[in-house]
Amino acid sequence: MRATAHHGLKIVVVGGFGVGKTTMVRSVSEIRPLSTEETMTRAGIGVDDTTAVRGKTTTTVAFDFGRITLDDELVLYLFGAPGQERFWFLWDRLFAGTLGAVVLVDTRRVQDSWYAIDRLEHHGTPFVVARNNFGAPQHSRHQLRDALDLPPHVPLVDCDARRRDSSKAVLVALVNHLFALSFARETTP
Repeated sequence: MRATAHHGLKIVVVGGFGVGKTTMVRSVSEIRPLSTEETMTRAGIGVDDTTAVRGKTTTTVAFDFGRITLDDELVLYLFGAPGQERFWFLWDRLFAGTLGAVVLVDTRRVQDSWYAIDRLEHHGTPFVVARNNFGAPQHSRHQLRDALDLPPHVPLVDCDARRRDSSKAVLVALVNHLFALSFARETTP
């Protein structure tokens, strides 16, 4: 990190197992991301549901970390959370000091996103939902919003976590959402 960077902002990327959290952090980070991906072993058989991600051979066991320099004094730190239920105990620690979050959703497994949304709401952490499109979406945005029971003020955006420009657009949507929330608080009597 440059000696002139004085402020770091923390963003967490959460979602179910195999939705693309590690891919998003990798695609948008300006540094080689720190990754705690490990080879999946037989120990996960019967524990991790790999039905929808049959080709997956590695998994995040702690978190992924990336960085984006916004200007000479401001950097954005990205933390990708592990998706399997057995690692959810780490999430509360990752949420500490978080400015906001991205909930990455695979529409083939919408139910895998419910826990992430519940935890963020519990912590009062602002978030956006990003529909990671692995080909054609399985559900319309309206259907997805209903399935996730998203309030109207929570942004729902499309992305392809493999593409840097698309992942950046998700982060811009989150920052715009945070700005709107901040402005609303300032103007509320």
